[in-house]
Amino acid sequence: MNIERINEELDRVVGYIKSPVLTTEAQDMIVRDSVDNYNEFVNPGWLKYRKSVSTDATFVEWRDEGEHFYDVHGEEFIDCLGGFGIFMCGHRNPEILEVVEAQLHRQALHSQELLDPLRGYLAKAVSAITPGDLQYCFFTNGGAEAVEMALKLARIATGGRWYIAAIDGFHGKSMGAISVGGKDTYRAPYLPMVQQVQHVEFGDADAIRKAIKNLQHVGEKVAAVVLEPIQGEAGVIIPPKGYLKEVRKICDELGVCLIFDEIQTGMGRTGTMFRCEAEDVVPDILTYGKAFGGGIMPITGIIARPHLWIQELQDNPWILGSPTFGGNPLACSAALATIKYMIDNDIPALAAEKGIHLKSGLQKIAEKYPEVIQEVRGIGVMIGVEFGACELGYAIAKGLFKRRVMTAGTLVNAKTIRFEPSATISHEDIDKVIIKFEEAVIDTKKEFNL
Repeated sequence: MNIERINEELDRVVGYIKSPVLTTEAQDMIVRDSVDNYNEFVNPGWLKYRKSVSTDATFVEWRDEGEHFYDVHGEEFIDCLGGFGIFMCGHRNPEILEVVEAQLHRQALHSQELLDPLRGYLAKAVSAITPGDLQYCFFTNGGAEAVEMALKLARIATGGRWYIAAIDGFHGKSMGAISVGGKDTYRAPYLPMVQQVQHVEFGDADAIRKAIKNLQHVGEKVAAVVLEPIQGEAGVIIPPKGYLKEVRKICDELGVCLIFDEIQTGMGRTGTMFRCEAEDVVPDILTYGKAFGGGIMPITGIIARPHLWIQELQDNPWILGSPTFGGNPLACSAALATIKYMIDNDIPALAAEKGIHLKSGLQKIAEKYPEVIQEVRGIGVMIGVEFGACELGYAIAKGLFKRRVMTAGTLVNAKTIRFEPSATISHEDIDKVIIKFEEAVIDTKKEFNL
C-alpha cells in the first residue's frame, strides 16, 4: 500500500473517530476492516481465540459508559470482565474524565527534565492510602513493568539475587515478571529466564521458610518473596487466613524483602483499598495498577518502605528505571481523580456490598447445578466460578456473551471464569447477570448431557 492510499484511509478513520454518529455503511466497514486488519497486521490468532469464548469473533467494541460497553452497531453488553480489573469506577466515569480532559487541554506529557507537580501529588496520595510506612513511589505504564521495578528494587536494596514465588502465580509477561510467574504455558517458550527463582505451593508458609533457609544454608542470598495476596489468574484463589501474616514474619526473621503484587486485588476490588489490609500486613514493596487510572488512562507503579530507597538510588534516580511515559501528567491526573472518587464514594465498601449480592446469587445457582459448577469463590467484586472442565467454562462464557454479558476465563486456570464488574454496577444489573448466568448454565448442562 502506498503512502497516498494509506493517507486516504487515515482520513476516513479519523473521520470515524470524530463522528458522533456512524452511518450503517461506516459500521459495516469498520467490522470488515477490523477482521482484515487483525488477520493481516495484528495476529490472526486473536480471532480464533475470541471464537473460543464468545459466539461471534466479529463483534467490534466502539464506545462505553457506566457499567456497559457497546459494539459498533450499538449492541449493549453488561461488563463483568472489567478489562481484567480496570473498571472499578465504571467506564468513562464522568468525574474522573472531567479531570483528565482538563489536564489534556493544559499539558499531556512532560519534558522529562523539570519537576512535574502531579507526580509528586500522586506519590503523596498513594502513600496516604497504602498501609504502614510505605512511602516512596515509582510510576510505570503496565503491570508487568511495575513488577519488573519491584524485582529490581529488591535486588539493589538487599544485595540478594534469589526470588521465592508461588506456583500458579501471575505477575505479567515481561521476562522478569514471567520468570516469577507460575504457569508453564507462559514460561516454557522463553526458557531460560531469570535463573534464581524458586517456586513453592501457594498458601503454604512453611514451604517459603524452607526454601529460603535451604538457599541461605548453601550460601545464596534471597532478595524477595513475591506473592499475590489473592491469586487472580489462577482462578481467584484465596490463601488460608493468617498466611500473609506468617509470610511477613518469615521475611522479617530471615532478612528477606516481601513484595505483594496488588495490581489486580488493589484499589478497592476486594473490599479494602488493598487486600493486604484485610490481614493487617504491610509488605516492603507493593505493586498497583489496573483500576489505578480510573479506567481512563494506563498507569501502574510501586510503593516501597523508606529503608529500601538506599543511597545508590538517591545518587542516581535513573538507575531503577526511566520509562518515558511513566507517571506522565495525563496519567497522573487520572490516578489523582480516581483516588479522590474512591475516597468520596467509599468504593471499597461498595465493592464489598455488590460482591455479596453477586456471589450469593452465583452460589445459589451452583447449589442447583452441582453437576456443572464445582465452586464459587472470591471476595468483593473479584469472584471466580470453577467448572469441571475447560470446555464447560468456554461454553458458559459463550452463553453469557450470547446474552450480552461479558466475562472470560482466567489465564492460568481456564476452568474458572471471572466476574470482575465495577463497584458501581447497579443491583439491577447484578440481578440480570445472575438470571442470564443460570440460563447459560442450563444450556451448557443440556449441551454436554450432564
